[in-house]
Amino acid sequence: DGELCSVCPGDTSVLAGLYGPAEAKLSKELPDRAALEVLLRPKVGLPGVLERSREQLLRQTCEAVLLGALHPRTAVSLVLQVLSDAGSLLSCCLNAACMALLDAGLPLAALFCGVTCALQPDGAILLDPTARQEQEARATLTFAIASSDRKVLMATTKGSCSVEEMQQCLAAAQRAASTIFQFYRDSVRRRYSKS
Repeated sequence: DGELCSVCPGDTSVLAGLYGPAEAKLSKELPDRAALEVLLRPKVGLPGVLERSREQLLRQTCEAVLLGALHPRTAVSLVLQVLSDAGSLLSCCLNAACMALLDAGLPLAALFCGVTCALQPDGAILLDPTARQEQEARATLTFAIASSDRKVLMATTKGSCSVEEMQQCLAAAQRAASTIFQFYRDSVRRRYSKS
């Protein structure tokens, strides 16, 4: 079965479709857990090196929380279609991925969310930066944060920053995560109160 979710922070939006668990092709079958495939489709054109790199980060994050051992020898496909990119795209993809996993009812050890921080030349930290703010930033950092203990599941950095600045960005991202997890709870509550 397929589940569709749309997540829109600001003017960036991503549509997520999740398919499975289904029978896996023999070449992709894993004897002890579900095989997870993540496909990231750009708004226009074919996926390139950047999309492949982000697919790997997204897959690693999803695999860190997905209890795939409960569905061995199956395949789960997560397809993310970029509808618009006005900045903070990777964190939007992370949030869409988590919402799709949650909506599909797959067993998860924890929820996760994505937060992007832009470190300005003067040292100020901007959360959910626009594409222009990302270009002007000295560094852009995206974190995947788990709902349990606000643990970091994935971090990626573009640009240069000190260890101290990275820690400040992480602390800001962990604080922001609470708002995103509350959004997840409200979304699920709204969805199931209708039925």
